[in-house]
Amino acid sequence: MDTLYAERSTERSPAVAGQKRDGKAAPDKSLWERLEQPAAPRASLTLERIGAVAVEIADAEGLAAVTMRRLATELGVAPMAAYRHVSGKDELRALMAERLAAEIAIPEELTGWREVLRAFALLTRETMRRHPWMGQLPTATFVLTPGRLAIAERQLAALDGLGLDEDTMMVAFRTVSAYAHGAASSEVALQEWTQAEGWSSGAEIRKGLAPQMTYLMETGRYPTYRRHGLRARRKDDPTWAFETGLECVLDGIAARFGI
Repeated sequence: MDTLYAERSTERSPAVAGQKRDGKAAPDKSLWERLEQPAAPRASLTLERIGAVAVEIADAEGLAAVTMRRLATELGVAPMAAYRHVSGKDELRALMAERLAAEIAIPEELTGWREVLRAFALLTRETMRRHPWMGQLPTATFVLTPGRLAIAERQLAALDGLGLDEDTMMVAFRTVSAYAHGAASSEVALQEWTQAEGWSSGAEIRKGLAPQMTYLMETGRYPTYRRHGLRARRKDDPTWAFETGLECVLDGIAARFGI
């Protein structure tokens, strides 16, 4: 998943800008304007419900299963009824991204730049583990959602006043974002692969890969890996690995920029 770039916020996504990719007219008001409007008193179908059900489908069956037709079926309405609320897949993905952003809520009591950026990274990992399809969402939906911009605002506010220029502030929080999304995506991918293979532990993974590993090690081409990689004691602890890597990133930011 790409990280959020504030400088790209002027590149309006068709789903949000009032124009669909196929050139057909989208609703006059943007998705976010419509989301903030109060629903009709007796409305059974709302943007909030549409987003929630879409996330439920993705959690159960993956992002590819979330189609307008499937959504309408789960909501118990005709497909055209759903289209009266969202113009198509772009807006639907944006709604889903916004719901996930709500799960990355950095506690208000945190104010220091390091603790704020750390909390963002840890919450991002937790959210991606709950919703493995998160990394498959298109970049544009993550740039242009209120929740994602609020996350960026929170991190930039924590970096503000430290004597950093605008470019440096952007690099700092984008670097943490890139680490969080990249490391969590790799962890999720590994988990999905091992589950597909029927392996439930590190020991089972090593047993399953033993023939390949034995051959490669016996070639003698990888002496350092054999001496250290195979002896690592915490290779089955993804939480330790993520948190240790995160502290390395934060230490690097602190040292590089003197904050």
